[in-house]
Amino acid sequence: MTHVPNPHRSSMKTKLTEMLGIELPIIMAPMFLVTNTKMIVAAAENGIAGCIPALNFRTIEELEAGIKEIKSQTNRPFGVNIIVNKSNILAKKQLYKCLDLGVNFFITSLGSPEEVIRESHKQGIKVFCDVIEENYAKKVEDLGADGVIAVNSGAGGHLGNIPASVLIPGLKSVCKIPVISAGGVGTGAGIVSMLSLGADGLSIGSPFIATHESPVSQDYKDACVKYRGEDIVVTTKLSGSRCTVINTPYVQKIGTEQNIVESVLNKNKQLKKYAKMLTYYKGMKALEKAAFSANYKSLWVAGSSIEFTKKIESVSDIVTRYKTEMKEAQTKINSILE
Repeated sequence: MTHVPNPHRSSMKTKLTEMLGIELPIIMAPMFLVTNTKMIVAAAENGIAGCIPALNFRTIEELEAGIKEIKSQTNRPFGVNIIVNKSNILAKKQLYKCLDLGVNFFITSLGSPEEVIRESHKQGIKVFCDVIEENYAKKVEDLGADGVIAVNSGAGGHLGNIPASVLIPGLKSVCKIPVISAGGVGTGAGIVSMLSLGADGLSIGSPFIATHESPVSQDYKDACVKYRGEDIVVTTKLSGSRCTVINTPYVQKIGTEQNIVESVLNKNKQLKKYAKMLTYYKGMKALEKAAFSANYKSLWVAGSSIEFTKKIESVSDIVTRYKTEMKEAQTKINSILE
């Protein structure tokens, strides 16, 4: 039987906790537009590792200021997420600025992580790579990745196709590096279940949207409290790829599929590259306006784990609750297996 670390201890021991030097095997997921420096510091000070998207800073100067702000408030581990495909023209500058300033780890999304891995390892910095299936996981492992973020079908934002119950054991069977489960977890019992499947840690995002430290609008936070897991739908209108949003009346009005013109352009060999870039740009701008404005269209990204968001609270409150729930789940498992 897979060993489940005992949460009754003040800290847990998994490959992730040992690699990053954290108390609990949890990474606060990097959420576009949502994650800010306050959330990262709160995560670090409560024994988990936060990761912030480099793209949440408009300029390299803002990225530098953000990292310095975090480092001035905590000496505990945190990471930066970098989009490594061609859509992110600042990727190289983001990477080398983070290397200059010193971060504890990177999470790469999309594209090849080869340069990030090569340059990070020169400084002993760990690199985790988003994956959605076994073949790509093996590729990044061969490139030297220190771990994979297994994005499953329950993830918020851009999601995978495979449920965690299949993806985690599958990746563990082919990868020697740590596997971090991402998606669909918002309770301590859920954390224990992922560890039982063989995950070395978890990446948790959506439950932290409705926190006091989060910078998004009150309407966005209230929506995470009001709506449930069944209210999450998948749309291709934002970026051309599958992305989860809350099924608000506005989303119901505009639909979740690309219109005929968008669909035709995205299938045209000569035009699809530019069509996808335009779709992505328009979608991200719409999300940005919606995230911070109380008077804009209700277009909010979230995952099914908002099912467990009952009120607006602090990052500390959530982590403390997870600890309690993990103890309760462990006790229940032990009573069943005795």
